[in-house]
Formats: sequence, C-alpha cells, structure tokens
Amino acid sequence: MRVALREVRNSDLSLFFAFMSDPESVRTAAFTSEDPTDRHAFDAHWRRILADGSLVMRTVVVDGVVVGNAGAYGPPDDRQVTYWIDRAHWGRGLATAALRALLDVVPERPLHARAAADNTGSRRVLEKCGFAVTGKDHGFAHARGEETDELLFTLPG
Repeated sequence: MRVALREVRNSDLSLFFAFMSDPESVRTAAFTSEDPTDRHAFDAHWRRILADGSLVMRTVVVDGVVVGNAGAYGPPDDRQVTYWIDRAHWGRGLATAALRALLDVVPERPLHARAAADNTGSRRVLEKCGFAVTGKDHGFAHARGEETDELLFTLPG
C-alpha cells in the first residue's frame, strides 16, 4: 500500500464532499462546518482554500485511489494541521501515513492540531506522528449540536 500526497484537483472535491458529509465521520470529528451537507458552502470554502497561497492542502492517494486530504493552515507561528480520511479506509494507518508525508512538506515548527477528546483514532494518529497533548479546550461542536471537550496538540520544533 503506497500513500502519496499530491496537489488538490477540482475533480477531487466531489469525493471530499462525500467523505466530509458522511454522518458517522462528521460526528467523530465533531468540530466541522455548521452544515456538512451544504454543498454550496462546501464549494465556497474550498474555493477560498485553493486560492490561498499560504495554505498547504494536499489530496491523499493510496495506490491511485483518492482517500482523503491533509493540510496546514494559519500563520507561521500558529500553523495547524488537518486531515480527513474516508471512513471506508479507517483503521489501516492511512491517516498516520498521510500526516507523516505532510510533515515532510510543511517545514514550520512547532505545528499544532486539535481533536475532539473522545476521538481516539485521531489522537493516536497525532501521537504516532510526534504530537503531544499540550492543552484542553471546550467548545460547541456543530456536528454534535452540543458543547464538546477538545484536546490541543503540539509538534515541537
């Protein structure tokens, strides 16, 4: 199994929308857009992402199949990483491999990440890639319609 990152193509966006509007995936991630089923809002969001030269956003490809995306955003002194893998591919180490590949592309350190406190899969991915829990937060998670605990992670410089 070969995990690779490549530039995002417009043809990837329909797949991303399907991945990122899957109800179970959305609930697990917790901190998502207000309405993950709103294609118009999704397209507008991705137009902004793809037009912003300060962001690093990549498509995750496994053996020629698009399985998700990974990226980094924010100012250089507070760079955050993000990733999303299609639920059909969870549990195979793809998020970990994708994040490791992204860390090779993004030179800034420290890097930061956030995950719902009960999202053990994402927590394992971050820890395997060298991130450590450095704080906690609590906020409204649109995907759950309730206040949710969140863990803050840092990959030191």
